[in-house]
Amino acid sequence: MTPARAGRYVLRALLAVPAIGFALFAYAYLTLPDVRALKTTNPSTTAFMELRAREASAAARTPRHLQRWTRYARISPDLKRAVLLAEDSAFWQHEGVDLEQLQESIGIDWTRGRFVRGASTITQQLAKNLYLSPSRNPLRKLRELIIARRLEAELKKARILELYLNVIEWGDGIWGAEAASRVYFRSSASELGPIESALLAGAIINPRLLNPARPSTRLLRRQQLILRRMGAVTPPEEQTHFAR
Repeated sequence: MTPARAGRYVLRALLAVPAIGFALFAYAYLTLPDVRALKTTNPSTTAFMELRAREASAAARTPRHLQRWTRYARISPDLKRAVLLAEDSAFWQHEGVDLEQLQESIGIDWTRGRFVRGASTITQQLAKNLYLSPSRNPLRKLRELIIARRLEAELKKARILELYLNVIEWGDGIWGAEAASRVYFRSSASELGPIESALLAGAIINPRLLNPARPSTRLLRRQQLILRRMGAVTPPEEQTHFAR
């Protein structure tokens, strides 16, 4: 191949990159869900709930589904604070995407050559739970970012947090703060204190592995970290009592 011909191939490839990028963005944008109904209507199901139901059916198990919707005002302030400290401390400041954390995440993923680090805000996590999948596909991540911005544009922050706390997974078939509170602590989400709240918040990172009913060393360490951030460190024996 002559240098001139090789140069033309390189030029065509360079010109194709922005075209492909635009096509992917356009596809992601045009196939987005309409989030406006969430202003006044609670979702009856989510993409993650349906995924877990399919997984249970594939394993010949009856899908378990425990969920009790509770209003934002009826969720313990300690739980709200613990979840924000554990998952998204800048929630009230950003517009759906924490650009600083996202840049750091992209840098780490680029260095490792694969998508590893999440750095998702609570709004992004809500977008993923409601409409998407757990995959780390770049197009899926792009859709998540765009949906997160739409959620922030259409909904108040408190409504986004209310939705999140009612639909996220907190164990096998356990969805939302009210169901988790009743299963693990036999109390309402409105009655949770710092210790229980930090334990629940610590389990969000891997709710199918970290069980607040039988907290592992890893979960107890996360609980203590969250409690320190809350300014409410508690003796180990008291943690054990509340974790049962």
